[in-house]
Amino acid sequence: MELENVLLIGGSGFVGGWIASCLSERGVRVTIPTRRRENTKKLIMLPTVSMVEANIHDPQVLAQLVQGHDAVINLVGVLHDTDSRLPYGRGFQAAHVDLPKKIIAAMRENGVRRLVHMSALRAGINAPSEYLRSKGDGEAAVRSAMNELDVTMFRPSVIFGPDDAFLNMFAKLLRLFPVLPLGGGSARFQPVYVGDVARAFADSLTNGATFGQTYELCGPKVYTLREMVDYTAHLVGKQRRVIDLGTGGWAYLQAGLMWLLPNPPLSPDNLRSMELDSVTDGSHDYPGWQPTPLEAVAPGYLSPDEMIQLRLDRYRYRAGR
Repeated sequence: MELENVLLIGGSGFVGGWIASCLSERGVRVTIPTRRRENTKKLIMLPTVSMVEANIHDPQVLAQLVQGHDAVINLVGVLHDTDSRLPYGRGFQAAHVDLPKKIIAAMRENGVRRLVHMSALRAGINAPSEYLRSKGDGEAAVRSAMNELDVTMFRPSVIFGPDDAFLNMFAKLLRLFPVLPLGGGSARFQPVYVGDVARAFADSLTNGATFGQTYELCGPKVYTLREMVDYTAHLVGKQRRVIDLGTGGWAYLQAGLMWLLPNPPLSPDNLRSMELDSVTDGSHDYPGWQPTPLEAVAPGYLSPDEMIQLRLDRYRYRAGR
């Protein structure tokens, strides 16, 4: 099975940029819808990648975008929703439930069968958080189309890598504050490298054995949130006092206050998500899965000494030394 044209929805984000780069290296033409084309300069520079300003939530616009493509990848996800309600707010509803349904309808209309969908580890309609419940309903919508479409779903744990919004967030907080209160410090994660995630998405596109399958993408090691914060502190050279607030009232007070910020690093719903360990038993790994350890990548973008060395290596390479 060969694919020449892929529509990458949600491709202007962190993971999308890596997938676009991976597909571009393979000569695949990639179309990425975006609200503001000028905010995606790095992607515009990639050969075979086209950025199109479009409202992906408009069914007619979405149908036009799907037309002429061999496959669709849906990466759209939001971590916060100010419209908190049961089972989830309107923001989660629009991004995680309604949009997958619209994508499926647009694919049916245009006769496009191949869909690769990004969900989340521990997503489920009975999960404790709005985020995971809405992701679970999105999964259900995609599964209901598996008799008509060639679908592969991925459920990653927290994703790390250069420019991530996870370890970099803690690095910034550790540089700013001498004391760091931490809600949910005992929550367990199995962080996965963004490069591995991108390759799994790209490889699965033409692999018929992945049709109708759901895979969990996790790294080789389980960490508590506290352990990852301590490791980040070590890498950035800031030995701070970290106060674990647990998962009780103080943690929710902190999360509630952070939720009020323009780009909140934490929300009460995030804490509810952390009630479930974001780990896997390995029974749903992607075929041939050999994940990269956190320690092999994180020093390269968090440690000041390593960043300087990386820059020097780039300069020597460009100078032919």
